[in-house]
Amino acid sequence: MKETQDKDDETARLLTAGRKLFARDCRFMLSVASLQQLPGPTLPEVAFAGRSNVGKSSLLNALTGRRDLARTSNTPGRTQQINYFDLDGRLRLVDLPGYGYARAPKEHVRAWTRLVNDFLRGRPNLARVFLLIDSRHGIKAVDEEIMSMLDTAAVVYQITLTKADKVKAPALETVRGKTAAAIAKRPAAHPDILVTSSAKNLGFDAVRAEIAALAENWVV
Repeated sequence: MKETQDKDDETARLLTAGRKLFARDCRFMLSVASLQQLPGPTLPEVAFAGRSNVGKSSLLNALTGRRDLARTSNTPGRTQQINYFDLDGRLRLVDLPGYGYARAPKEHVRAWTRLVNDFLRGRPNLARVFLLIDSRHGIKAVDEEIMSMLDTAAVVYQITLTKADKVKAPALETVRGKTAAAIAKRPAAHPDILVTSSAKNLGFDAVRAEIAALAENWVV
């Protein structure tokens, strides 16, 4: 009983810490087109990855309570560089280019893909990758490629189901179950699956709490 109460108390503490953290000032830092432009690894970073049009920019806007912090678009592949946001000097939020599809020349798509892969494999201060998966579609082959790369690089990633308002509750639970089974044997996958909806403002306190815990546990 005490262990359960302690866990509940810690969850409540982190939810509060997450809300306080994201009430701080968050500002755009820079867009990065090459690894040479990356800022120094002086702060913890959390990155948001996923297929094109999965909702990364919408998630960032919802987390920070800013409608226009990250640009959103209905056109897949709109985010073509790594976009950095500074959260009050405590940590950095990193919006990665979407993978899997983009309305751009193939050589540009290959360049973005190399940039993202090199970033994910070689960033020493990358505390976690939130890997966004569309609730309507679940994990696709292109997601599994990224997951395998992250497993090999030993970069912890946490599946975050987006657009949960677009599917009915039974279908959402089916997707969650299939997702849990898919990551069960993956060495770098975080076991807890997050569920969000920008349209319904669902699940963002849980994401904030996860990030607050990462900020607290970061050691320079």
